[in-house]
Parts: sequence; C-alpha cells; structure tokens
Amino acid sequence: MQSTSQSLKRRRTGAKTGLSHPLLAVWAGGASLIVLMPILAIAWLAISGGGADWPHLMQNVIPRATIRTVLLIGLTGATTAVVGILTAWLVASCEFPLRRFLSAALVLPLAIPAYLAAYAFGELFTFTGPVQGAIRVLFGFKTSRDYWFPDIRSLGGAVLVLSSVLYPYIYLACRSMFLMQGRAAADVARTLGAGPLKVFFRIQIPMARPAIMIGLTLVAMETLNDIGAVEFLGVQTLTFSIFDTWLNRGSLAGAAQIACIMLVFVIGLMMIERAARRRQRFSSQKTTSAVHDASRLSLSGWKKWAATIVCLLPVLSGFAVPFLILGNYALKRLDQFIEPRLLNALFHSILVSGATALVTVLLGFVLAYAARTGRSRFTDTAGRLASFGYGVPGTVLAIGVLFPLAALDNWVDAGFRSAFGISTGLLMTGTGFAIIYACTVRFLTMAEGTLEAGFQKLSPHLDMAARALGRTGGQTLRTVLLPMMRPAVLTAALLVFIETMKELSATIMLRPFNFNTLATLVYEDASRAKVEDASVAAMIIVIAGMIPVILVSRSMERRP
Repeated sequence: MQSTSQSLKRRRTGAKTGLSHPLLAVWAGGASLIVLMPILAIAWLAISGGGADWPHLMQNVIPRATIRTVLLIGLTGATTAVVGILTAWLVASCEFPLRRFLSAALVLPLAIPAYLAAYAFGELFTFTGPVQGAIRVLFGFKTSRDYWFPDIRSLGGAVLVLSSVLYPYIYLACRSMFLMQGRAAADVARTLGAGPLKVFFRIQIPMARPAIMIGLTLVAMETLNDIGAVEFLGVQTLTFSIFDTWLNRGSLAGAAQIACIMLVFVIGLMMIERAARRRQRFSSQKTTSAVHDASRLSLSGWKKWAATIVCLLPVLSGFAVPFLILGNYALKRLDQFIEPRLLNALFHSILVSGATALVTVLLGFVLAYAARTGRSRFTDTAGRLASFGYGVPGTVLAIGVLFPLAALDNWVDAGFRSAFGISTGLLMTGTGFAIIYACTVRFLTMAEGTLEAGFQKLSPHLDMAARALGRTGGQTLRTVLLPMMRPAVLTAALLVFIETMKELSATIMLRPFNFNTLATLVYEDASRAKVEDASVAAMIIVIAGMIPVILVSRSMERRP
C-alpha cells in the first residue's frame, strides 16, 4: 500500500514537472529551436557582415525609414483604435437598424490582404479612376492641374489602406470585452444617473484597456510586416528598406542590420501584448454570468441612423471597395482560369500552403500536448520561444531563413563533391522549402494557440480515466484525445493554410526563379501597373480568406 502511494506520488510529481515525458520536452525544444534559428542567424549575419554599409545606412536609410515606420504605426494604430472601439461599443451596447448584420460584417476586412486593398484603392483614386473622373465631369475640369486631389500614394494613403483592413483586430477584442463586462457595468452606472457618454469614457473604455492594447499590438505587427502596400503606395518603411537593401543594393549584411533594428520594435510590441493579456485574464475573472442578459441602449431618431452609417462605412472601405473593384476586373478576365501562368501559381500556393499547414500543425500539436501532459518550466519556455515567430515580419524571417539554409546547401554540396564527384545544387534554397520554413516560423503560434484552446476544452480526467483502464500514454493520445481534437486540428490547418496563401513579404524574397504563388503573381502584375491582369488571382486569395472570416462571423451571430 505504501509503495503504491509512493508510486502515485511520483507519477503526479513527474506529470507536474514534465520529467515523465522527456521525449515531449525534446520535441518542444526542437520546435522552439526551429523558430529561434532564423533570429540567431540574423544577429550573427549583422555582426559578422562588417560595417562597410553601416555609414550609408545610418546617413541615408535608417533615420528616414524609422521615422516613416513610427509615423505609419502610430497613425494606423490611432485610426484603427477609433474605428474599432467605436464600432465595437455600438454593436455591443446599442440597438439600431442592421446591428446584427453589421456586427458580423465588420469582421469581413480581415479577408482582404493589405496589398490587395492598396491595389484596389489605387485604382479607385487614381487620375483615371471613377472618383476623380466623376469630379472632372461634375465641375468641368480638364486636367489634374485644374483641381487638387489627395495623392493615395503617400503616407496618408497608406494609413487609410492599412486602417481599413486592420481595424477588426481591435474591433474583435473590444467587442468581446464590452459583451463580457461593459454592458453589465453600464447598466449599473446608468441606474446611478450616468449618461451614455460618461459610461463609455469613464467605465467601459478603462475596462477594455487590456483588449485595446492587444488589438493595437496586433495592428502594429501587421503594419510592420506589410511590404506590398507600402511599396505600392511609395512609403519607405524599415520593411521596405530591408527589401531594397538586399535585392536592389545587393547587401545582405546591411539588410540584416536593418532587420535587427526591426527586432527591437517586435520585442517591445510582444512585451506590451503579453502584459496586456495578463491584465485581460485578471479582469475577465470578475465577469458575471448575467452580462449577456444586460439590455442594450435603444437609439432613436437620427442617432440610430448615424450609428448604422458609422458601422457601415468601415465595411464599405475595408471590404466592399476592394472586393467590388477586383471582382469587376476578374469578371473581365475569366479566361485567365485556363492560363498556365495562373494554374502554376495556384498549384504552388496549394503546395506551399498545404506543406506549411501540415508542419505547423504537427509542431503546434507537440507544443500543446507537452503543455497539457508534461508542463514544466522547460516546456513553458519552449512554448514562449516558439510563439516569438508570429511577431517577426516576413522580410526579417526571409533573411534569417536564407542564411542557414544556404550554408547547409553549400555544406551538403561540398560533401557530395568530395565523396562522389557530383554537385547536389540548391536543395532547399532553390525550392519552395525556404518559403515553407519561413511561413512555419511565422504561423506556428496560430496553430499552437488553436490546438491549445482545443486541449483546454478536454477535461484532464479523460487522460486519468484512460490510464486507469490500462491505456498507455500513446494509446490514450491515439484512441481518446486525437479523435476529440479533430475539429481543432482541422481549424488550425485551415487557418495556417489560408494565411500562408495570402503571405507576401517572405515569399517575394525567398521564392526560387520562375516560382510564383498567387500572392507573388498579383505583386508582379500590380508592380507593372497591370492590376486588372492580377484580379483573378487576387479574387482567389480573397475568397479563400473569407472562409475563416465567415466562421468567425457565424460564431459571433450565436452570441448576443
């Protein structure tokens, strides 16, 4: 009896510290190493590359690019905060026409990549576009010198485009917080005589501050990652400077040095985001079960229509404009569906996205399962390190991925030359493997987070019951947990697949010669001012991106 008690005690201690699952710890450490390798490669390349380019970068590139980047992040963050907070408060706290429809529709801009929105806005506001064309017809202007019109290819244009498609990050976070806490607290405040605006600014905004910070950091990370929109709109950010320094100036070391500066931004943003999540978990513990029964403020007269317009405008700007413009062009180019160029790009996109989804789900499952069964300081640290890749812009990852893979290709080639007298060539950097690696690092957090959420829905008593019936750990995983985790696994794979299909920053820098995905095909055509030719590939990306957005919208419709 005593030996049995000691055995159970050791088993509990081992499960708690992770000592009973050494293989899981090794796999979790390997997953984190996969993410860390590109980051370490960037630091090594920046240090060992010498300082020949540093004076030129410090004098002509970095100061201007840093200022533009800070301005773009700040202005985009402020704009998305205003739009996201206001629309979230309206749909969560007020009753007005089309509220339920707009509550779901406000998520739709997430289906539009920023670079596609930039191409669409460029077509809309260009001199030959419908807006300026209508102005000339209405007022009788003949040339652009007869009137003033803001240039979409500017910092302001970039803020407009990025804000139009990124505000849902703040909207989603704030809407959830207002529904969980804000409405119940607002009802209490109104019974004490506080007006709607006072309740909003004095109670609901402070309560939603952690959610706002999470949304803002996600917006800032996506703004840092963007290269297609800022290049098309002529805004020289740090991301574009990495692209230009590497590919146009031929300085990989200089690009790595700029990338190190960007990593400082990323680390700061991730620290802010983690701190905000801790505060959000703390505040969410005080949520009452009656918040969903709290009544909304019923708007009347002009106020209800003003609320409808306020919530409708972001949907029009972030989704309707790009979808209608690119969709109209695509209808005129339906013959492209049988062109080898588009079919090859579609095949490459499916191949790269499918492989990335498979690898990230496998690695994410290892991390999530290790956190469930063998939680320890080591596995917790491995999970945090593995999540670092999401915040790293694709251009930075491209440099970090290329350097170690090129070194490995050269090592293998040299070994085969000396042993067999044959050259293996570029096994990894000459194929789509480098793109798969970069996307795996970037989207591993997405897969791991989805799978961990799935595991959290499964009671730990399932494992205990299976073990009590004589199942081993492997049998419990295979026959009990895996079947129940199938929806989470499929969701994680779908999210990673679609995000990889939309990804441009790393793909444009790592793709081999004559290797196009849908995203790079759109980029090439738009760079040659042939947006209409890129429309079919663009619409495939948009329609694919709408799948997870529709799933999110449906889940929101089931809420109050």
